[in-house]
Amino acid sequence: MRAATTDQEFRSYVLEAEPVLRRALIAGFGPQRGRDATADALAYAWEHWERVRVMQNPNGYLYRVGQTAARRSLRRPRPVFPEPPGDRVPLVEPGLPKALEKLSPRQRQAVTLVHGYGWTHKEAADLLGLSSSAVQNHVERGLAKLRASLKASIGSVDYV
Repeated sequence: MRAATTDQEFRSYVLEAEPVLRRALIAGFGPQRGRDATADALAYAWEHWERVRVMQNPNGYLYRVGQTAARRSLRRPRPVFPEPPGDRVPLVEPGLPKALEKLSPRQRQAVTLVHGYGWTHKEAADLLGLSSSAVQNHVERGLAKLRASLKASIGSVDYV
């Protein structure tokens, strides 16, 4: 009966934690690497569930596990946000993916979590293992860089 209880407890944890981990890892490493890193982190959690389940901040710990997995996969650079297919109209400013790639990973994560997903600074800070003021600094600096980059790219486009 103990194994069934542990399995159910783990399943409940995954339902709650997976979206949080996936969003944070995608924000930092792009869609494919972020999803792969999430799977790696949750596989680690399953293998070490007895230890992970009693941690004070298991999401933060597993975020670090996923971050390590994503960094290991960085053999060749690929875009963090892939270009949309030519026949599809992007739902965002066309220059945004390139501008986001120019941000530091911390700035990109903070901006994406806070402004893309609507998280509070505290929620992002808890997951990333930072203080709320550090997240606020990353968001402010990232937004300033985005504004400058997008203003420059919009100014260089000729509209007919």
